[in-house]
Amino acid sequence: MKKIHWNEILKPKNIAFNIIGSLLVVFAIRGFMLPNKFLDGGITGISIFIYEITHIPFGIIFVVLNIPFIFLGYRLLGATFTASTIITIILIAIGITYVKIDAVTSDFVLIALFGGCLVGAGMGFCIRGGSSADGAEILAVLTTRRIGLNIAEVIFAFNALLFLGAAYFFGVTTALYSIITYFAAVKVLDYVVNGIEQYTSLNIISAKSDPIKSMIVQRYKKGITILKGERGYLPQSFDVKADCDIIVTVVTRLELLRIKQDVKKIDPKAFMYITYIKEASGGILSVEKNH
Repeated sequence: MKKIHWNEILKPKNIAFNIIGSLLVVFAIRGFMLPNKFLDGGITGISIFIYEITHIPFGIIFVVLNIPFIFLGYRLLGATFTASTIITIILIAIGITYVKIDAVTSDFVLIALFGGCLVGAGMGFCIRGGSSADGAEILAVLTTRRIGLNIAEVIFAFNALLFLGAAYFFGVTTALYSIITYFAAVKVLDYVVNGIEQYTSLNIISAKSDPIKSMIVQRYKKGITILKGERGYLPQSFDVKADCDIIVTVVTRLELLRIKQDVKKIDPKAFMYITYIKEASGGILSVEKNH
């Protein structure tokens, strides 16, 4: 049996994130999506789809559909994550069952954008609190390991079938707006989870690498890695080349612009390129992970 770390689940920050996330999801579903038959992706979307066809209480459908993914989460992500996810799913199910919210608007564009943004924000807060409000991502991880597709491809195929069903039962217009809802949710979820702290790899090639190294380390307190390379090989002087240090550092979005500006002050001809990275840990980075 895997051990549940209740000290992680009961951290005030994690409790706050999960409660806020659950409330946002409930508000989005009750106030925007259910009254207008709009679907999000994943288990939430399937639950709305089944509810509209069968009229079985949404909370029951939502809990039952998530049960298999709770077991998958236990295997893949551990007991602490699973326990936190169970609490979050129950909170959402209770909220949707007992909290009555009138439809906020009947405007399809507003429903798609604000409904999607609220769902994405809610799920993002739940992830930051160490849980999940939807089992589709867990399914995607397992499927990726078994058949070799990446997670984005699995989730896209999963939701494509859902939106085809929505088009058949609720009409093409509702299905198309549901796709907008889904993409709005994905973008906001990504921002809430990563936010302005999303890490970026900045690569710098310059003839004045020493003062640039000093500036990054001393002024911004960032770690750097030096790759040995050669610069030159220009069309007008192909045979001219020189050894150089390629400076690699990992920064946040807020730091990126300021560091680029300072590099340009030191060497206006410096060549810089940026690589967006999904996750960074170790070194002098301080990113807290809940699961």
